[in-house]
Amino acid sequence: MGGDHGPHVTVPAALDFQARQPDVAIVLVGLPETIERELAALGAKPGERLRVQPASEVVAMDEALATALRVKKDSSMRVMANLVKDGAAHAAVSAGNTGALMAISRFVLKTLPGIDRPAIATVIPTMERTKTYVLDLGANVDCTAEHLLQFGVMGAMLVAAVEHKEKPLVGLLNIGAEDIKGNETVKRAAELLRASGLNFHGNVEGDDIFKGTCDVVVCDGFVGNAVLKAVEGVLQMMSRGLKEEFERTALTRLSALAAMPVLRAFRGRMDHRRYNGASLLGLRGIVIKSHGSADRYAFGQALERAVEEVRNEVPQRIERRMAQMPVLTP
Repeated sequence: MGGDHGPHVTVPAALDFQARQPDVAIVLVGLPETIERELAALGAKPGERLRVQPASEVVAMDEALATALRVKKDSSMRVMANLVKDGAAHAAVSAGNTGALMAISRFVLKTLPGIDRPAIATVIPTMERTKTYVLDLGANVDCTAEHLLQFGVMGAMLVAAVEHKEKPLVGLLNIGAEDIKGNETVKRAAELLRASGLNFHGNVEGDDIFKGTCDVVVCDGFVGNAVLKAVEGVLQMMSRGLKEEFERTALTRLSALAAMPVLRAFRGRMDHRRYNGASLLGLRGIVIKSHGSADRYAFGQALERAVEEVRNEVPQRIERRMAQMPVLTP
């Protein structure tokens, strides 16, 4: 029900996704009249593999967390999280209010043993045509060194599962690569990560995210969210700037036609929709947050991410790895 477009995007995206994944069943959670109207407009109806789960309330995009968590107990988010908790669904996907989704998911599903706080992880494309997974992206503004260690474990297990890398390389975002750089929290986190048994690269800087220096880059939510928004802003600036320059004169418009194959390839490579679907890691269940502005294609990518994590047992991998962690001295 959430996001900028609601069922007008999420329902057709779910149908497209189900056509690609014949072994997957979909539960559409929300206001039944609205959902069924969208299904009817697309010539579809509920069946064995497509079920509508009623919810009488919707969490607004600007809803206060207290209202979403304590008052709206029959919201589509809450019902969805309960389906995962009860085993009626393997994963949950939402384009709604991020803070509410995290709060409700944490309250209903709880965290895995050894995990203090869930974290939000997403993919950023690199120069080497690889992917860098960055976490946390805003769930935890203030973090201890122990939290950053846990983020490293969660990110490494996510990459090991979905990218099939046995020992993902983990980096710690800092203001310099040298060990002496950073505040005391980051320095202590580096010590913990070195002793963790993870494949720890050491400190990395912001440009390393895009160089593909590491498979996983760990940071607190304040820094991670700022990085993510900066990336989105730069991509928008580049897209708008190229369009303006190519439309400036008749000659530049002609050159745009000649450059069209390269521009299309570049746009496809940098298309943020391909990477839609941030993982809420550390929960006793799989929850994927789609961007609120996601279109039909982008929301489908978030659904693909959910199935990928289910099939590769991401929460179970995190739980097993946390159980193997060495006892770290304060």
